[in-house]
Amino acid sequence: MTYRDVVSRRVLTWACTAIGARMPVAMAPLALVFLVRERPGGYSLGAVLAAAYVLGEIGGAPVLGMRLRPERARVELAVGLAVGTVGFLGLGLFSGAHPVVLAGFAFVAGGAPAAATGGLRTLLSELVPARSVAQALSVESILTAGVWAVSPAAVAGLALGVAPRVPLLLAAGLMAWSVAGLWLLPARWGGGEADAAGGDGPPLLRVLVGAWPVYVVGAASLALLGLSELVLPALLEQRGIGVGWSGPLLTGMAVGGGLGAFVYGLRGWPGLLRTRSVVLMAGTSVCVALAAVISAAVGIAVALVMGGTLQAGAMLTRNLSLREVLPTRALAAGYSVMYAASGVGYAATGSLAGALLKVAAPSTAILAGVGLTVAMTGVGWWGEVRRAARAECLAEGGGGAVVLGGVGAGPVDESGGGAGVRGGGGGAEGGV
Repeated sequence: MTYRDVVSRRVLTWACTAIGARMPVAMAPLALVFLVRERPGGYSLGAVLAAAYVLGEIGGAPVLGMRLRPERARVELAVGLAVGTVGFLGLGLFSGAHPVVLAGFAFVAGGAPAAATGGLRTLLSELVPARSVAQALSVESILTAGVWAVSPAAVAGLALGVAPRVPLLLAAGLMAWSVAGLWLLPARWGGGEADAAGGDGPPLLRVLVGAWPVYVVGAASLALLGLSELVLPALLEQRGIGVGWSGPLLTGMAVGGGLGAFVYGLRGWPGLLRTRSVVLMAGTSVCVALAAVISAAVGIAVALVMGGTLQAGAMLTRNLSLREVLPTRALAAGYSVMYAASGVGYAATGSLAGALLKVAAPSTAILAGVGLTVAMTGVGWWGEVRRAARAECLAEGGGGAVVLGGVGAGPVDESGGGAGVRGGGGGAEGGV
């Protein structure tokens, strides 16, 4: 397994379009804080605007993702990104407006393009051979890690060095760029399969609900990342380390994520996808817990880099699992639901840690958050085991046909090392 099939002009075009769509997402929360920090109650208002943005994402991703149709993918994605561009432009141009107006712009900027992540990921799968989907998703993760590593420094530099509104105007320009880039990519995904599946099979909502264990573990994975980001400054202060080190440490974690995604795509890995996911999540949890109890800055840095490396692999297993349990017609919606679930996990763990910081030490808050994510991982793993057991029973009673997540599929490779068959008919790496 190599990245040879992923290196192409079409994938490069996709990457440029994806950067335009995703860098505004990475920039937005911090940019909103800088936008209003000099107003009365600026930091509190910035937190409210960031919350409005995240709520837009959480609400928009599943709702708009479920409405995406393969045959109209380009137009629907372009409309969402264009409306998101208007939201960012409004924030940049009317930065002195009433907080309610700003919150409305933030909600639109977060919600309107929220289905783009799932749609672009599905389009990426159309640009590479089926055997290279794992490598393509690894490239996507590397790209995302790079975006999240660069964005905080870009926002801080532009807001402090030029003007607070400039990062949001840049975000609007980048998102407008992604709209133009869509016209250089396929107009749809799925080909004839999407049309054939459109009127048959269970309702889309039922199909998506059947994949709930994958969403739960995906939410747990991002919850650990959110826990590290939100509590790290307080933890450094507790350890007597300069709070300014939080930026470089989080950048190191993002770089570790890019490295982990690259290594994961270099080869096929043994075992079922759900087993790999649990192992990687357990390793990530250990790393974050070590960061909470280690007193030296170097030790914290190493733990966070290793945690980011393992967390990237865990997220990749979740995306590959979705490809196995969902048909092609539901993939974009499934990725969008995963995006929303990850946002919920991020917010839930952050809220728990924020509440605990009022009554406990930062290290204790991190350990409590790790406990929550371990519990979420256990629930998701249990759900996947139950689903696999039901599929095996149906296979034994129905001559080999199984149902995964409510979708008819072919026989499942029980060896754990071969390629399972997902509902849409395409092979995906790993077992179910």
